[in-house]
Amino acid sequence: MSPVICDQQLSDLSIDASIQTKVDSIIDDLLVSLPDPNCLSGEQRRGIISRYTAVLEGNFIYWMTAAYLSVRAPEARPILLENLREEVRDSHPVMLQKFALAAGAFPSDLDALAMHHDLTNVRLFLGRLSGVRTVLMMAFFEGFIQQFMTYLAELAAQQGSAEQEYTSVHGVCDVTHTQQLFCALAAEMALCPADASTDIFEGVDLLRGLIQSIIRPQ
Repeated sequence: MSPVICDQQLSDLSIDASIQTKVDSIIDDLLVSLPDPNCLSGEQRRGIISRYTAVLEGNFIYWMTAAYLSVRAPEARPILLENLREEVRDSHPVMLQKFALAAGAFPSDLDALAMHHDLTNVRLFLGRLSGVRTVLMMAFFEGFIQQFMTYLAELAAQQGSAEQEYTSVHGVCDVTHTQQLFCALAAEMALCPADASTDIFEGVDLLRGLIQSIIRPQ
């Protein structure tokens, strides 16, 4: 779905400003908490790249598929489907694998195990197929990733890697993806508004915990 169509939708369906403000604040807090690459050891830089790869390579398409399965709004489904189509068509997991290999940071069993608890919590949450909460989680994640790519590229460069296709592509395309996912969220909230007692940020909070585990030097 093109950004023009998304803009047209947003003219009729807008997200509560407090939701966007909270998402932006969570992203800002995560970015501020990123450890200075110059103060990390080579093993710590490798660990962050490896843990990120261990989580994203085999899970991002799964997460977006869960979002697609969870929504009911007709306007939301094409947005999510196009995101999935791009991930598969352009082989984004292969880009990420090449990125990690070039940085000497291909995930080990220990890297994957370090993510097991937080990743399991995210997977169990997604299994509930809650449309609003799942799409909000993915909109938050795309917004974070778009800004995280510069940092990830710097880690790899300090590891001696010149392979930047993954970070270059996602630093650009995720700007549009974020906008479109908030568009999908607006459509889903209009059709299936969450109950007042529902914490719509539950998925965001779980994913934030997973990200914190990735970026925390070990």
